[in-house]
Amino acid sequence: MARAHTVSRIEGENVQQPEQKARIKIDQLLIDAGWVIQNRDQFDRKAAIGVAVREFPLPAGYCDYLLFIDGKAAGVIEAKKAGVTLSGVAEQSAKYVAALPEHLARWDDQLIYHYESTGEETFFCNLRDPKPRSRRLFAFHRPETLQEWLRQPETLRARLCTMPPLETKGLRDCQVEAILGLEHSLAEDRPRALIQLATGAGKTFTACSFSYRLIKHAGAKRVLFLVDRNNLGDQTLKEFQNFQPTGAANRFTDTYIVQHLHGHRIDTDAKVVITTIQRLYSMLCGKELDVEEEEASTFEQSGIEKGEPLPLAYNPEIPVETFDFIVTDECHRSIYGLWRQVLEYFDASLIGLTATPSKHTLGFFNQNLVAEYPYERSVADGVNVGYEIYRIRTRVTEEGGKVEPGDVGYQVPVRDRRTRRLRYETLDEELAYSGKELDRSVVNPNQIRTVLQTYRDRVFTELFPERTRKWLPKTLIFAKDDNHAEEIVHAVREVFGEGNDFAKKITYRNSGEDPKALIKAFRVDPMPRVAVTVDMIATGTDIKPVEVLIFMRDVKSEGYYEQMKGRGVRTIPDADLKAVTPDAKTKTRFILIDAVGVTESKKNASQPLERKPSLSFDALLEQIAMGRRDEDAVSSLAARLASLDRKLTDEDRARLAESSGGQTPRQLANRLLGAIDPDTQQAAITERHGYSPTPEQEQAVVEELLDEACRPFDKPTFRTLLKEIKQKRDIVIDEVTTDALVHADFDHQRAEQTITSFKAFIEEHRDELTALQILYNQPLGQQRLTYAAIRELAHTMVEKPPHLAVANVWQAYKRLEASRVRGAPVDDQLTEMVSLVRYALGQVDALEPIDAVVERRFNLWLGREKKAGREYNAEQESWLRAITAYLAANAEIAPKDFMEVPSLADRGGILRARQVLGNGLNEMLNDLQEVLVA
Repeated sequence: MARAHTVSRIEGENVQQPEQKARIKIDQLLIDAGWVIQNRDQFDRKAAIGVAVREFPLPAGYCDYLLFIDGKAAGVIEAKKAGVTLSGVAEQSAKYVAALPEHLARWDDQLIYHYESTGEETFFCNLRDPKPRSRRLFAFHRPETLQEWLRQPETLRARLCTMPPLETKGLRDCQVEAILGLEHSLAEDRPRALIQLATGAGKTFTACSFSYRLIKHAGAKRVLFLVDRNNLGDQTLKEFQNFQPTGAANRFTDTYIVQHLHGHRIDTDAKVVITTIQRLYSMLCGKELDVEEEEASTFEQSGIEKGEPLPLAYNPEIPVETFDFIVTDECHRSIYGLWRQVLEYFDASLIGLTATPSKHTLGFFNQNLVAEYPYERSVADGVNVGYEIYRIRTRVTEEGGKVEPGDVGYQVPVRDRRTRRLRYETLDEELAYSGKELDRSVVNPNQIRTVLQTYRDRVFTELFPERTRKWLPKTLIFAKDDNHAEEIVHAVREVFGEGNDFAKKITYRNSGEDPKALIKAFRVDPMPRVAVTVDMIATGTDIKPVEVLIFMRDVKSEGYYEQMKGRGVRTIPDADLKAVTPDAKTKTRFILIDAVGVTESKKNASQPLERKPSLSFDALLEQIAMGRRDEDAVSSLAARLASLDRKLTDEDRARLAESSGGQTPRQLANRLLGAIDPDTQQAAITERHGYSPTPEQEQAVVEELLDEACRPFDKPTFRTLLKEIKQKRDIVIDEVTTDALVHADFDHQRAEQTITSFKAFIEEHRDELTALQILYNQPLGQQRLTYAAIRELAHTMVEKPPHLAVANVWQAYKRLEASRVRGAPVDDQLTEMVSLVRYALGQVDALEPIDAVVERRFNLWLGREKKAGREYNAEQESWLRAITAYLAANAEIAPKDFMEVPSLADRGGILRARQVLGNGLNEMLNDLQEVLVA
């Protein structure tokens, strides 16, 4: 049945109706996407590749728009007024889709595409998909895109359901799990998927692998790879350039074009495009991008990027179907705020990669965590190394300091924060500062030196006692800002008595030296030994030789802290480590030196107060004075005032209070926050109008609260005073207050937690794991273990929470019971687990490597044999020692091992062993196993 309205009726209205307004917006969206729009009486289905005909009569009634592709009917658009929910409208579209006039030129027996749109919101469904499901679009597809899809035998979503088996050669188990989990999610047509892989587990390699499969086997048109910073884009490009898919003759970039965007044009032939979200936004808006906007990590910006993006409009140069998949590498909160509109612009599946998922991340990806590989498992698997915390406390760091005028003849050095020009000024009164103000408004070179001197004096006595002292382990220091980093670099060179090459500042404000070249040198060359950074190496940058991280700044974001900590976790081949640090053997751990309490401070993932970081303080004040009252602006002003209050002198605070009518910046901030707080607003509404206010009454109360909170900023004298005080850029340099070490030691609490977890693990599994059953229930000397039982124990300990590795538990015992721990376990030798369990159960007095235990027992056995009149010649003893070494590593030995194990087979195998040791070899092996390892 035809609907009541007609084109002529709509066009005859003097006042636009809601549905007519919607159609005007829909028309514009169609035109922008390249469609030609016609009325029914102007019908020419071949006027262009894509023709949209209004009010086209179909057996089920008049459809709002019938879509022709290359002259044949392909789809329909159902238009509704703004505000109508569209999920039920799809049923209406389906009526038109299913019934077509017999004479109508068409692509199929039914219309393939149907859209529902209000002009503000648009949904799309492709009936060729395996389980057709409507999905939200930013704008309509271009007709050329629909034409291309029509010519394909299967849709992308259909192809995702028939992916070939994954070739797992060259992939870690966690990478296999991630790829299979993702492909299963995509086959179910889930629009967002999150992959958690610990730092160092190969997230980018995994992305290369699944991108290759999506392009080659699923026929993906293009994959967008978003990185946190531009220099990480270089790293990602190299990963794609070096990636050679298993079974393929060529590397990825020999087959497909990978483009790292530096301009504003996407290569039409590119299969992978790498860029930052900042650049992508600027391209969509048609604006130029400041290079520096791509350099700062968005982890550091409280979830909101620089810039104040306005709502996006459709850009015909970059249609919504430009990408089929968007990979967000190290996805952080920036994508959940204003930047999320950039991702949602495209008709693409979103794939998140992260080492540190937060609740915000999980929420954005619809709780669809397709693979989970935490840091603890990566350490247990040997993918990453564990870490220890070494805490340094100094008096100034803990308590702050004080500069008295008389201390320096009334003159103190003051450095301009912007120009770094040094001058001397007279202090009118005593200057006291807290530990939190240190290195922000006051620099104390003595405090920096004290921390560095402590590190220098203890690095080879406590942290790395096995080293020759010739090569300081590669050390990365996190500073608060560029000025702080500058002070630290000079102090490092002074404290260690080294030249400029020894320590380098690597920040975005490096003058005269290329930061990328410095990062490369720090990674692959012996010099520099120390790098000082603010955030340039804080996320993503791969520097495997780093063995020490020094935090001289606190971090409140849990995700950012985990990212910074991740710079030290990477494993590195022994040869590569020795090339950079010649006296190092194997990287088994890294040391996190906490000089500011970063490991103890409370971390958060809450919504930031600051929501307009790019808007200057002056501009924000002026906009509030002109009447701006939106929540983001009010919240941002509150954040700026609260931050300013912490830096003020009592005199400045008093001046501002006098000018504002008695309120300090902190009090003003609280009033602003109260005005936008829903609970405060509701309480005020209820007090004024009871429990049944009208919407108008509610709005009036809210506006009054906001106006009252913002009233002090109406005064130009107060605004001027605020600006003047805010513009103070001086950093006072306290050269007088001496600093002293208060405490420096490893974090014993972490070691205690590790040992407690280990003891709880072996107790919990004592009855289900064969090795633990034997070790618990059989006396020492009768604990006949098999390699299979030990392997089962080791693997269970790694796979099940708390994902413990032998080396980490061993190190924890060493920290707490150093006098009873001798040596270190041999890497990847599972039998070290036996020594660990025996020590934990109190069956032995000392924790020592199994090789040392077996060696001692073997020497005792040789002594007893000699007393019994059985002496062995050199060849016999050599065979016995080879057997002993094998027992130490495997806990058992059998005749077949002599033919399969190189260390025994290369000596002549079982035949030669019997010739040398006699026909009683089997009895001897049984005796040795019991004596040496039972």
